[in-house]
Amino acid sequence: MSVGMNKKLITTVVVVILFLVIFILLGPFYILYEGQQSVVTRFGKIVDIEQDAGLKFKMPLIDNVVLYPKKIISWDGAAQRIPTKENQFIWVDTTARWRISDPALYYETVNTIDNGLSRLNDVLDSSIRTIVSENYLNEAVRNSNQINTITIEEEVQSLDSEEDAETLRNLTATVAKQETIKIGRDGLSTMMYNQAKKFTDGFGIELIDIVVRQIRYSDDLTESVYQRMIKERNQIAEAYRSYGRGQLAQWQGKTESEQKQILSAAYATAEQTKGIADARATQIYADAYAADPQFFELWRTLESYRKTIPTLEKVLSTDMEYFNLLYGKDQ
Repeated sequence: MSVGMNKKLITTVVVVILFLVIFILLGPFYILYEGQQSVVTRFGKIVDIEQDAGLKFKMPLIDNVVLYPKKIISWDGAAQRIPTKENQFIWVDTTARWRISDPALYYETVNTIDNGLSRLNDVLDSSIRTIVSENYLNEAVRNSNQINTITIEEEVQSLDSEEDAETLRNLTATVAKQETIKIGRDGLSTMMYNQAKKFTDGFGIELIDIVVRQIRYSDDLTESVYQRMIKERNQIAEAYRSYGRGQLAQWQGKTESEQKQILSAAYATAEQTKGIADARATQIYADAYAADPQFFELWRTLESYRKTIPTLEKVLSTDMEYFNLLYGKDQ
């Protein structure tokens, strides 16, 4: 082989190697990691979609690679103050899960993740507001009718009898029959999902679910609930007071009755004792009179003087028979 041929071959090899080095430096390869998917565009037109992890090829300087997450993404909306069907305002806080199911359609409609979140904000907020405002408050705050099957008994203190305890329970019983719901909060979440999905599918987004995370009463509705609770507790307190007044009257009547019985028995005993004493005194007087009638008459007369004369306010003649023993019968 001639020297000219060798030089030509060497020049060709060098040029090829140099071209390969430049080609590699321009980055013809990119790595697609797990949880990622890519859209390859050439002059703005989609030429390839990659969803499997690995080393991927692209045309340097010509192709542009846009990476999107393949995993499930959460959406956390801001709490909204929404009126229900009966015009009661509540704060609704929701969350949702979504993912990019069609990267080509997603690229053509929203392009970036931030734009996708912005579209979701518009669609989900509108769906949530529409569904909540078309339904009653009970449908939003409750998920079943189980509350209507629960019996609540008021705790009562220890009483003397079970009958009194049952009476007090009946006085403090409160009946709060709630309206029967037909949809419930889970049903409303499903309705929000179905309405929003009609729009998200057009963006290449797969909406997985919408969950109502929290429902909070507005300040005016909260005040109304508090007032109703206060009214119920006041009714129970009044029932306790009424029961207490009844028990007081009952015990006062019982005490007065027992007092009268005790006094009556004591009076009977006292009268009986006095009767026995009077009989005994009479017997003693009779025995004394029989033993010495003159002395007994003198003693009785002196006792009469002692009791009557100090309090006597009249002037009496000593000729009266009453003073015979004092002045003598012959005077």
